[in-house]
Amino acid sequence: MKRIAIVHDYLIDFGGAERVLLALHEIYPEAPIYVLIYRKASLGHFGSKFDDARVIQSWFGRLPFADKIISPLRFLIPGIWKSINLKEYDLIISSSSWAVAKGFDKKPGEKEICYCHTPPRYLYGYDTSRKFAGLMGKLVKIYGSIVNRFMRKYDFKRAQKVDYFIANSQEVAGRIQKFYHRDSAVIYPPIEIPDSRFQIPNSKNYFLAGGRLVASKNFDLIIKTFNKLGLPLKFYGSGPACESLKEIAGPSVEILGRVSDEELSELYAGALAYVLAEKDEDFGMTPVEAMGFGTPVIAYRGGGYLESIVEGKTGVFFDELTVESLSDAIQKFEKMKFNSEDCITQARKFSSVRFKKEIKEFVGVHTEQG
Repeated sequence: MKRIAIVHDYLIDFGGAERVLLALHEIYPEAPIYVLIYRKASLGHFGSKFDDARVIQSWFGRLPFADKIISPLRFLIPGIWKSINLKEYDLIISSSSWAVAKGFDKKPGEKEICYCHTPPRYLYGYDTSRKFAGLMGKLVKIYGSIVNRFMRKYDFKRAQKVDYFIANSQEVAGRIQKFYHRDSAVIYPPIEIPDSRFQIPNSKNYFLAGGRLVASKNFDLIIKTFNKLGLPLKFYGSGPACESLKEIAGPSVEILGRVSDEELSELYAGALAYVLAEKDEDFGMTPVEAMGFGTPVIAYRGGGYLESIVEGKTGVFFDELTVESLSDAIQKFEKMKFNSEDCITQARKFSSVRFKKEIKEFVGVHTEQG
């Protein structure tokens, strides 16, 4: 039996990347999970999903406020990962995004398969989770221009040490080729699709948006649009942008905070449409989750959304990140009819069963080659 380790950037919140991590853990339950930082309490009720996992955090993760200071101290990341010895394993499966968890030093015969959610967005000009204005914004920009030059070189070098890349979308496969000059297979992330016994409600009387509340998702644009239209919007999730979004929410916007999987299922099923506005989404699991409950999607025309949403059949796109463009798309949507079964059929193409099957097949093929 091959000795396998799973490596993930950090475990301090529960979003799409953590759902991938959970699926990898379910495939390889005996494999320990190595992370920079582990904060079970910050995962809320999602923390129990990893109760049966052996999660090993780095020395940095034991520092007070490690989850708060890791971003400004990101120049330490190379040294932190280097301090983790994985040479007792035959196979490393890394789940990587911004914290550069890839390209470990390996013993002869040891292999690494990197499931890449995206090359680090902050290194390659994509919108990131936080936006700073004024003097702080200028200081962050200056600091980033110095540190990120070093981090890009490190990231490229480590990417060359990975044996095989898996991208979570064609969008990300293109980034891997562009920034790392590496080929990758595409295995879409795992989406939990309700079974046929789930009853979709007949009355749908609100729009839905939410998830990990970070600046790059442009949730402020969505809220401003629904403020203008006066249409009902239920808004869920938690994250660094939470307070600022509460401040701009009008009377037609209901802020729900963090919700459980069961509550989210009910929200998906009862929504007229799920609304998204990220400019360069890596893949986007939430629109597929919404479609799994028969709910169509209104999304910005770009990134991974183009790979999951079928225009006119399972959703509507808008072309500019403006209140006017999104308003036009919502008004267009209201004049159209969508078939719930079309949405569900499309979502099933991205099921967690399919993900686990494709991962096991990929690992099997590429670890039998020596």
